Amino acid sequence: MIAVIDYGGGNIGSLVAALDRRGARYMLTSDPRDVEAAPAAILPGDGAFAATMNALRERGLDDAVRNTIARGRPFLGICVGMQVLFASSDEYGGADGLAILPGHVRRFARAPRIPHMGWNELVIERTHAFVDGVGDGAWAYFLHSYRVDETDATVASCDYGERFAAIVARDNLMATQFHPEKSQRTGARLLDNFLGIAAA
Repeated sequence: MIAVIDYGGGNIGSLVAALDRRGARYMLTSDPRDVEAAPAAILPGDGAFAATMNALRERGLDDAVRNTIARGRPFLGICVGMQVLFASSDEYGGADGLAILPGHVRRFARAPRIPHMGWNELVIERTHAFVDGVGDGAWAYFLHSYRVDETDATVASCDYGERFAAIVARDNLMATQFHPEKSQRTGARLLDNFLGIAAA
């Protein structure tokens, strides 16, 4: 049973629909005890970094996320659900993140226009079970104005006036800047890979 973290925001509807199509067993929950007890968890994201962090803290979900990852359970962050895994963001004056991964979230400086909205190609930087079957040039759907520079956790990057981390992974932790549930074939493969990792 995968815990889909409901913190009062996020693009939960389309994610749940994608999980339903795969016959995945999951529960929507805002209870940190459910998250910590689950064998795997997903943090969907949509909206502002600081608002997401505040919502997680208010519900005690920030520590639940940290504990889930620290215990080696498969974890997937999506969009701002990826960004909050990093140390901080400069969005709306700045906010601290979960600091599970080193790095900072910054507004695009050289993008042709903001937000980065629509389809773009991935460049696979290194192997990880999460990106099995996803190759260079695979298309993904993005919607964001802030990005993380490439880090040692980068598995796939993307170029939008500047190179940024599109997929990060470290051991049991996986995250995408884009929305896999809206990314057709590429997203379907990534979700299937995550579900396979969670089942193992």
